[in-house]
Amino acid sequence: MYIDFHVHAFADNIAERAMSKLSATAEKTGIMPVTDGTIDGLKNKLSECDISGAVLLPVATKPSQQKTINNWAASYNNGFFYSFGSVHPLAEDVYEEIERIKGLGLYGIKLHPDYQNFYVDDNIMIPIYKKCAELDLPVLIHSGYDPLSPDNIHCMPDAAARAFDSVPDMTMILAHGGGMYKWDLVEEYLAGKKGNLFFDVSVIAGQISPEQLTRIIKKHGADRILFGSDCPWDTPLNEIKMINDLSISDEDKDLIFYKNSKKLLGIDTVSQHI
Repeated sequence: MYIDFHVHAFADNIAERAMSKLSATAEKTGIMPVTDGTIDGLKNKLSECDISGAVLLPVATKPSQQKTINNWAASYNNGFFYSFGSVHPLAEDVYEEIERIKGLGLYGIKLHPDYQNFYVDDNIMIPIYKKCAELDLPVLIHSGYDPLSPDNIHCMPDAAARAFDSVPDMTMILAHGGGMYKWDLVEEYLAGKKGNLFFDVSVIAGQISPEQLTRIIKKHGADRILFGSDCPWDTPLNEIKMINDLSISDEDKDLIFYKNSKKLLGIDTVSQHI
């Protein structure tokens, strides 16, 4: 069984425009999308890869987008997709929207510091993290390099460690192995840190060495690693192969592929089909 904890799609009326803009940015790194950005395109790709469930992660890049995006995410929160919501840190009603996300039955909050223009340990973020912790909403944050701002990384591992220390009762999920291309610093500042601090392994297949990923998993604990792909920016098959090729136990692989996700999402069963 595989639960992909990191996937993206857009509403049909904006998918083509959004994917065109994002693809132009991603092309700098040689990454090309594997879907058209629509929900149907995502479902088809995940079906090809035998995925049993997936965490849908929208991002509000403007304060005005919050409600529309969260309503859309809620409409696909259906037992195959486990949707997160998103808030923009500069929105006047950010705390009210976090409460509304909880009321909608969404499973957490997705933040992207590069697209939302904040640093992970900014003072403005700490009350937001506290509110999420109060409502038991996990916070999944893009971490490390992003082609949008390659010279200005908004979530470095040491800064993420400071943010987590500021709100140690929060559940923080750092995408891309804890920090895309910053895995030496992940080992130094984050791996092994106590608490509800998770890393997902999305879109790092072929980017991180098996030896380093194994060290991070063993130091941090396989019970706090989440399988993810970042589809449409990678196919889940690449991350599945990456984990299967590691010299870790089958029990640890099961934790990473689906057991940790089920526990974190608080679900007993998942759909076996889309």
